[in-house]
Amino acid sequence: MRSLLAVLSFVLLSAGSLAQEASIEGDWIDKWGTSFHMTLCGDDGTQLCVVMTDLQGESRTEENLAYLNEEVLQGQMIAPNQWQGKMMLGGGEATGTVTMTGPDTIDIEGCQGILCNTIEYHRVGSAGASGGEAG
Repeated sequence: MRSLLAVLSFVLLSAGSLAQEASIEGDWIDKWGTSFHMTLCGDDGTQLCVVMTDLQGESRTEENLAYLNEEVLQGQMIAPNQWQGKMMLGGGEATGTVTMTGPDTIDIEGCQGILCNTIEYHRVGSAGASGGEAG
């Protein structure tokens, strides 16, 4: 039993360190084909700057197209592998939280008031970054 707990502890700690070792910088895409380019920015290099590089699916509205190739979020690091800031969305603002969940996956959560939506993104070039059909 102890050896099983030791193995499980090692696996859980290793999974956490994978996300910490990987950089969030790069290009990210969701299953519909919407993509973002992310860089670390700010005076100390811990803020996250997010530029929308492509917009597909139901999100491809006239309001959202105004943000194409524009910075849509500049977030402060609030925890290891997690940034939060104001995000431009649907002609307005939302609270955006970007969480790196693995070396090639992130979740972006947008909240307006009490309504929140989370979408998973994959690093461009990783196995999960297929683009898929418009949704």
